[in-house]
Amino acid sequence: MNSVIAFIVIFGALVFFHELGHFVFAKRAGILCREFAIGMGPKVLAFKKNETQYTLRLLPIGGYVRMAGEDAELMELKPGFRAGLILGQDEKVEKVVLNNKDRYPDLRVIEVAEAELEKELYIKGYEEGEDTLQRFELSEKAVFIEDGVETQLAPWNRQFNSKKLHQRFLTIFAGPAMNFVLAFIVLSIIGMSAGIPVDRAVLGDIVPGDPADQAGLEKGDEVTAISGEEISTWADLTGIVSASPGEEITIDVQRGEETLSFEVTPEERTFEQGDETISQGIIGVYNPRIESPSIFQSIQYGAEQTYFWTVTIFDLLGDLITGQFSIDALAGPVGIYKSTEEVAKAGIYQLMQWGAILSINLGIMNLLPLPALDGGRLLFFGFEALRGKPIDRQKEGMVHFVGFALLMLLMIVVTWNDIQRYFL
Repeated sequence: MNSVIAFIVIFGALVFFHELGHFVFAKRAGILCREFAIGMGPKVLAFKKNETQYTLRLLPIGGYVRMAGEDAELMELKPGFRAGLILGQDEKVEKVVLNNKDRYPDLRVIEVAEAELEKELYIKGYEEGEDTLQRFELSEKAVFIEDGVETQLAPWNRQFNSKKLHQRFLTIFAGPAMNFVLAFIVLSIIGMSAGIPVDRAVLGDIVPGDPADQAGLEKGDEVTAISGEEISTWADLTGIVSASPGEEITIDVQRGEETLSFEVTPEERTFEQGDETISQGIIGVYNPRIESPSIFQSIQYGAEQTYFWTVTIFDLLGDLITGQFSIDALAGPVGIYKSTEEVAKAGIYQLMQWGAILSINLGIMNLLPLPALDGGRLLFFGFEALRGKPIDRQKEGMVHFVGFALLMLLMIVVTWNDIQRYFL
């Protein structure tokens, strides 16, 4: 249950902050945001505040901000259609009732002759029993009611595609960017709360019952050599220990004025990497840390770690592109859940770091110039800037549709690999 909760919290945070980036910059640009959704599929929870409906959906495979104009606007009033109008004090139409008109008293029912619902915002028609054509001005926040469901009108100036190129660019870019911001904040909090690791060959906390504890090593021991090989950094220490699972090694340490030697056999730990099973040696020690660092040190640590993991993920992505990793090395929701389950056993700080790494990974993946991803949309904005006019929306939509289908196919393949790896 703890693993399930950890997975839901991490997934929810990653998606929430990603979509929050889109949402905030869309609102700043004046775009009507119809829905802010976490998850996909059927609604589990929904409420509306101001112009936006906030929903929690069943399937934990993403989220979205539905902005006016990204899809074809569904509201249409054709000539001959009968509509009920509710006017406000300024004599502008505030509500347009499309059916079940008997539920709304005091409607002005008209037969529509002409309607312009994007730029000029008017409806022309004949009221019942009259032959005079009348023009009714629409409020910019007018709503259309069909089967009891209200849908707000989206004037052209509130639609995504009406905005300047830089506003659309920032709205899309803000999603992945927010994932990097989240990672930076989380890693800075880790540095502030748990201390900042120092790259010195000095032992930090010792895990009770693990090989280092059993051999007699203590916190504060400075490692000078391992099996005759001189040691000066924490990376040197972990490199040798990791490469020696099940092999006895001699660790020389300086403890105060004493020079001591200990025989330690690293415990073997294994993990899956694609089709390979990787073995590592573990002795159960943590690296030393700066206790109670300053805010500046914590911020610096957060920035350095964000940069480190960004570069590391790009390197792994390069290996995947060049064929050094196979598709089996990729993990989907099932694989991420299983990894989260293992990381959760190590403690809250390791879980927070894992969440930060996933956030950076999500940001990078979304910035890839692939159709249906944020990076693909940014690429089309780049073409628009070079051409001086937008790409045909139908052609762009078809490219994104094909890209989305291929991504869903990849998701199915990766998820099936995860199921085989962990459950079959």
